[in-house]
Amino acid sequence: MSVDIEPKSGEVAFKWFNNYAGVTIRTPSKIIVIDPADISPREFSNVDVLLITHEHYDHLDHAVIREIYKQTGCKVYADPTSARRLRSVVDPEKLEEVNVGEEIEFEGVKIRVEKCNHPPAATPITFLITTEDGVKIYHTADSLPFPEMEKIGQEYKPDLVFCTVGIAPGCSPETGVEIAKLIKPKVAVPYHTASRHDLERFCEKISNELPDVKCLLIEKGKSYKYP
Repeated sequence: MSVDIEPKSGEVAFKWFNNYAGVTIRTPSKIIVIDPADISPREFSNVDVLLITHEHYDHLDHAVIREIYKQTGCKVYADPTSARRLRSVVDPEKLEEVNVGEEIEFEGVKIRVEKCNHPPAATPITFLITTEDGVKIYHTADSLPFPEMEKIGQEYKPDLVFCTVGIAPGCSPETGVEIAKLIKPKVAVPYHTASRHDLERFCEKISNELPDVKCLLIEKGKSYKYP
């Protein structure tokens, strides 16, 4: 789904487009789509990079990815399990399997692959994206908190972090807040829920427990800009 805001240098724009971890990120020169599922591929007319965090139906949709790839010829980076399943969907020169600890660069945008605490998935990952201007966005898929998040926060100092607050096993506004406490971003964004109450509860707790972190209460399908 396209982002309606055109970011300037030092800015990034984004849109949350489903009830899960589906996010489009727009930098001054690139469009990155993460986990497109439960959405029409016609919404994506211009995509440079597709990122897939794991193989579950609400993150990996073969039909949607096939059509986005056919429309745009984008590069696809995916966790090992998802990459294997996409071999019949994406041409080999455009599909790359990525593993925890790797860092890739796509035309000035750096993408670091981090751990994901989502036990039901086979090889889940999270993505730390650094734009060409140095803005850092941490997309945590539908991960529960894990201790290494504190090191990620200290070492990379993400500007913006997406925090799962529902749907996935064990996830809640409270576990989302724990992610924010570990990483200490400038802005925490709740997602991965169909409940407005979950989003509001997360922001309420952030306001009370992490006064130095801004909570951005987002609406599905609406474009936002940072900073």
